[in-house]
Amino acid sequence: MTRRLHRLNRRLRTFDRRRPLVWDAVFTGFSLTVALNDFLGGGWRNITENPQAPNWLLIALSLGFTVPLMWRRTHPVAVLLTMLPLAVVNSWTGTDLQAGLIILVVAFNIAVHTRLRTLLCCCALTMAPIVVDALRHPAEQGADQTIVPQATRLAMMAIIGISYRTRQEYLASLVERARQLEVERDQQARLATAAERARIAREMHDIIGHNLSVITSLADGGSYAAAKNPERAVQALTAIGATSRQALGELRRLLDVLRTESPDAGTSDAGPHPLETAPQPSLADLDHLLDGVRSAGLPVRSTVQGSAATLPPGRQLTVYRVIQEALTNTLKHGGPEAESTVRVSYGDGGAVTVTVTDTGVGAGAHDNGSRGSGLTRMRERTALYGGTLESGPLPEQGWHVRLHLPEETAQSPPCLSSTTSRSSASASACSWRARTT
Repeated sequence: MTRRLHRLNRRLRTFDRRRPLVWDAVFTGFSLTVALNDFLGGGWRNITENPQAPNWLLIALSLGFTVPLMWRRTHPVAVLLTMLPLAVVNSWTGTDLQAGLIILVVAFNIAVHTRLRTLLCCCALTMAPIVVDALRHPAEQGADQTIVPQATRLAMMAIIGISYRTRQEYLASLVERARQLEVERDQQARLATAAERARIAREMHDIIGHNLSVITSLADGGSYAAAKNPERAVQALTAIGATSRQALGELRRLLDVLRTESPDAGTSDAGPHPLETAPQPSLADLDHLLDGVRSAGLPVRSTVQGSAATLPPGRQLTVYRVIQEALTNTLKHGGPEAESTVRVSYGDGGAVTVTVTDTGVGAGAHDNGSRGSGLTRMRERTALYGGTLESGPLPEQGWHVRLHLPEETAQSPPCLSSTTSRSSASASACSWRARTT
């Protein structure tokens, strides 16, 4: 029953907001009907001090107290000022029509729609007909016995109006707060989506750049070996096919995320999304990366100190991508005689140091890579964990890239998960810091 009453109340309020004149007309018509019934039925004679009051006065007072109610919500002060002279006449002549009590309804609307100062002034003016009535027709107990009850009714109506107004303002503030929270939630979702897409774009660049470099090197080597050693050419073509299929599979998984607008892109009713079963590369895949680079024609020596078992997935991905980008730049710009060395050292608390050097033709060959976005992305990944990245030419010949990630702290949580699918909340919590060495 309570829920039904609440629903009915909401419907009536909604209808009133849309068509306020309907309710005003209904209330005014009802009040006018009651006032005329009191006059025609003679009920007013039971409390009047002047039974000989003319009919024209009674009709004028009945209309004057009821018709202005049509504008009580839009112009309450003006309606009160219109009724006050009639209330004074009602009290002075001793007619005492019960329709005079309608002025309390106007006082309620003044309390709801105006300021407190205006309400106090209007209440003071409303006391005028009450005082006139008490002085003109004092009760047997005295004039104060007439003033106090009527003043109490006026004060109670004003207090009810203030309470109603306070309640309405409180509800309006809750509605506005809910609306602002919805707007902020939508903004956070859009920001998280943009951050996730930017991250995916970086992943796509790493995948395409590395695999295309490997394919290019394999194709060049296969074309040279085709005439003299067909078996090496077949091996190069096989490696090209495997690398292409691997890159194509990774690109498809990333593009699936870009095509999915739902925040729960990782799962569906049909079962887990392919991304849930295809984790991003970690340091366990480092040997596979180095084998692919070697098959492309770049000799790579690697040295590993410590174990990456306790390293968080986000840090493993950062280290993997930095090594991948550095070797890709060597493939692109190091020249045919270049060799590369990768040294990885794991410390306590998630600390890790990586050094990638090559014996390429010199710094000039890497200038294009420096002016590109590869080193910028490496610095972004490094800054994500408060690390440092150094890159530049070696004194004699070649190029070096040195990455250092410090120990983990509570203030630097990893923002990259072990899977391509990531929640919007974690994406929005990550802040990228511009940091260069």
